Amino acid sequence: MKISINIDPSLKDTEIVVNCAALTPETESVIAALRIMDSQMTVIKDDESFIIDIAKIVYIESVDRRTFVYTESECYETKLKLYEMEERLCGSGFLRISRSCLVHLRFVRSIKAEFDRKLRLTLENGEQMIVSRQYADELKKRLGVK
Repeated sequence: MKISINIDPSLKDTEIVVNCAALTPETESVIAALRIMDSQMTVIKDDESFIIDIAKIVYIESVDRRTFVYTESECYETKLKLYEMEERLCGSGFLRISRSCLVHLRFVRSIKAEFDRKLRLTLENGEQMIVSRQYADELKKRLGVK
């Protein structure tokens, strides 16, 4: 598979074109991941429903049986359980880092090793999160860190 990137500052929107000899499962997987990145979901804040882009979600956290969705500037709630969010977003750059948290990997700024094989993530918004041992190896694998 070849990947070409053309940067053109005059463009207003990003366009992704897939050229292929045949529609293979690998190609379909790439297309599905791109579609998920461009999709939206409904969330709630102050008894009002909002539609947000999934690409803008920094992390999702479950606290006291409630699921919260965090963007860079807002906190919303969703009716979905954390495992349902994980199933829905697994192919779009989200990864479980603990029993109660999913993080969007594109918002990870840095990783630091902690004691007892845990990791500390610093996100683009400056927030820090602990990756439990159970999920640390998968995170390193997904980010290409040894």
